[in-house]
Amino acid sequence: MKNNTIFLDNDESTLLDEIENGEWIDKPLSKDELEIYKNHAKYTKSLQEKRQTTIRFSVSDLAVIKAKSKELGIGYQNLIQVLVHNYATGKIRLEA
Repeated sequence: MKNNTIFLDNDESTLLDEIENGEWIDKPLSKDELEIYKNHAKYTKSLQEKRQTTIRFSVSDLAVIKAKSKELGIGYQNLIQVLVHNYATGKIRLEA
């Protein structure tokens, strides 16, 4: 069974308490605050963009990747993308 415990920081906890007690008052953001949030949103969205790149593999390595991707039922490019993402996010590591 998964642990679905949610941890809130002080600001989140205060906000939740205000909402639950009917004390929260909505106030519009200032132009500066709105601009800051827009910039954060643009930056976050830009991190999700995909860029085409070229990489060279040995014929034998590519054959192995294609065979493994076929076993998994996914395309070899998707398999490579998942491997790179998992390495970039620290889910897998290279051993020295």
